[in-house]
This record gives sequence, C-alpha cells and structure tokens, in this order.
Amino acid sequence: MRSRYTAYTRGDIGYLERTLAPESRPDFDAKASKKWADSADWNGLKIISVEKGTESDRTGTVEFVARYDQSEKALEHHEVSTFRKTDRGQWLFVDGTSHTRVEGEPPHRPQHTITRDSPKIGRNDPCPCGSGKKNKKCCGAA
Repeated sequence: MRSRYTAYTRGDIGYLERTLAPESRPDFDAKASKKWADSADWNGLKIISVEKGTESDRTGTVEFVARYDQSEKALEHHEVSTFRKTDRGQWLFVDGTSHTRVEGEPPHRPQHTITRDSPKIGRNDPCPCGSGKKNKKCCGAA
C-alpha cells in the first residue's frame, strides 16, 4: 500500500496500473488517476489496520487514510483495500471500498465490516513467519 501511495504522490500512474490485479485493470482510468494525483498536495498516509499480508499469505487487507489538500480543502481518503500476491511474490491491488471527506467532518462508517479469520498477532508475539523474532521487530515492523 505504501508504494501505491508514493506512486500517487509522484504521479507514477504506470506503477499504479502495473500493480493492479488483471481483473481490476479494465476499470482503471489512467487519465482520471493522473489528474487526481497531480491536483492533490499529498500530506501523509496512515495505516489503520492490516489483516494478513505476511510473507506466507497469498492475500491481505489494508485499511488506510491518505490525507491531501485539493481546491483549498484538507481532505481524507479512507479506504479498505484487498491485495493478492502473485506466484512471483508481487502484491497486486484487487479492489477496495472508499470514501473521501473534508478533514474535521464526522467520520464515515465503513461500507462493510472486516472480520478476522485468524487470531490477532500482537506486537510482542512471535512473528508468524517463523523467524523467532518478535512480530514488532520482524514482519510487523512494516
């Protein structure tokens, strides 16, 4: 997710298209994405939650808020995105639900509930990748 955010801040629309799952590419509007990326003054990315997405997983979900200024308004783009890892180890964006609001307005409720299908891994728990390190010093550091 961080690399896709960085691509938006740099206007690298080619990277965004290359990191889309094949079934998501027909809906991708490169011109609109470029216009949005170029017209926004990007102010930061906050990862709210991550479900799966470790080295041993094939799928993952990321909830995030990207903050930016546009047309003299401070805006927040809140999204829950799903990703899938290819056989070559590259993560691809599959789909997401999102909404944008003016900063300071009441939060919008997510359009769907994310449910955990595996136990939550705490920061001080052993990393699920089997490295023997604490999660916060290994895969959880990202």
